[in-house]
Amino acid sequence: MELLHSKILGQGSPLIIVHGYLGMADNWKTLGSKYADEGFEVHLLDMRNHGRSFHADEFTYELMVEDVLRYVNSKNLDKINILGHSMGGKVAMLFATSHPDMVDHLLVADIAPKFYPAHHHRILEGLNALDFSTISSRSQADEKLAEYLSDWGVRQFLLKNLYWKTKEQLDLRINLEVLSNAQEEVGEPLPSTNSFDGKTLFLRGSKSEYIHPDDKTEILRYFPNASIETIDNAGHWLHAENPKQFFEKSMAFLNA
Repeated sequence: MELLHSKILGQGSPLIIVHGYLGMADNWKTLGSKYADEGFEVHLLDMRNHGRSFHADEFTYELMVEDVLRYVNSKNLDKINILGHSMGGKVAMLFATSHPDMVDHLLVADIAPKFYPAHHHRILEGLNALDFSTISSRSQADEKLAEYLSDWGVRQFLLKNLYWKTKEQLDLRINLEVLSNAQEEVGEPLPSTNSFDGKTLFLRGSKSEYIHPDDKTEILRYFPNASIETIDNAGHWLHAENPKQFFEKSMAFLNA
């Protein structure tokens, strides 16, 4: 089986960072460098069907956890800190509850262990509408996406997936067909019997709907030692919208 593509920054205590649905390791490069400066060996992973990692027809949280485990073992990391955002947060939660002895700190960014209904329809419609036989620039791709998505920031996040497949031909790095069909899978809850009683922090965006106050009971059922903190003036992309506070709160936790 192929190994996940990664970018490794710094030296020290291992910190695995898992991006969200339709994201990539590069989304975390700036923050990753800051963690590296603070004495962490940061592993920015591209998950299967994302970034520069392999494409596969199968796409489940169980398989993504196996991918992370295979990666961690290949690097001979016995105790890790793991940070995941959104879909990556679900991967991090499942990894910690499946391999608790391997995890020192678990940090989950703006996602709860509950079920989420599919809600990426417009994003996927926009991405599937990109016709690279006629689109030959990033600005043309943005114009097309704008027909589906008014939020400039979300479009820029998605357009990070653009790359030059050949000198003349743009394409997307993500495996769009598989990920389009995986919407239900991405919303799956954590198995009800799982738990992790290690050090855990949930960070939620103040403007985000992903973690509600009444989710606390369920979070503590899975993660009895969890604390939940809020990042001010931030929505779901809290690490990009308020990176300073995200970094400060996550560092305070990782150093605790």
